[in-house]
Amino acid sequence: MHPSPAEVARTLAAGRLPGSATIACRPGPHPVRHVADSAGRVLMLSRRDGLLTEALIPTDGADDTAMVLDVTDVPPVAGAPSLGRAWIAGWAVALSGDDAREAAIEFAEVDPTGDLLDLSGEFVLHRLEVAEVRLERGGVTIEVDPDEYAEAEPDPLHAIEWDLLSDLADHHAPEVTDFLKAQLDKAGMTYGGRDPRVVRMDRYGMLVDIGTTKTVRLAYAHPVADRAELARLLHPVLCPRCSADSATSHAA
Repeated sequence: MHPSPAEVARTLAAGRLPGSATIACRPGPHPVRHVADSAGRVLMLSRRDGLLTEALIPTDGADDTAMVLDVTDVPPVAGAPSLGRAWIAGWAVALSGDDAREAAIEFAEVDPTGDLLDLSGEFVLHRLEVAEVRLERGGVTIEVDPDEYAEAEPDPLHAIEWDLLSDLADHHAPEVTDFLKAQLDKAGMTYGGRDPRVVRMDRYGMLVDIGTTKTVRLAYAHPVADRAELARLLHPVLCPRCSADSATSHAA
């Protein structure tokens, strides 16, 4: 298995990556501090007297403003492929009262910035109601159904992917290399005369660089929900001696 386009778009829009906002009929784009709430709607935090807030002021008696959020993935290590680029289009509206307080709680779950404490003063939250979602990968643009986007969940490992890859490379390199070679040999695949290496990880599996600009995906036994579940799943790989000792103990 691998992440669906809707899941990738939700992952990119989650708020861990830099984004920019292009507002209809206004100069731009503008850098934006954003997260996505539990329904995939984009929440944007900006200074009340800033350029983004000014650009989002509705015109001609409207209540909202058309805009597009643009987010491009940043690969965690050199040579890793990008997840792509997401465009989230819709209608932005400034929040106040209970709506702003509820949105601030969801924003803080991703980015617990102290600026959220000053929504009645220097800062303001806007919410983008999603109308259209596109994902560009490898030069191909995929139209993502907004309902599928809303129902998808961002990948739980994306925010810690660099840490996971660094841990594998720094503390478990021999074990990981032996495991990857065994899996590739079993599949009859070559790996370019050098050791294969993991360059991306997500809830479904890992992407392995096998040389000559090629990558292959190795799937987990089942999707993982968090780092702890991934650790349990990879424990036999990272500590084969522990697993062997445990098996011997149970047999005795």
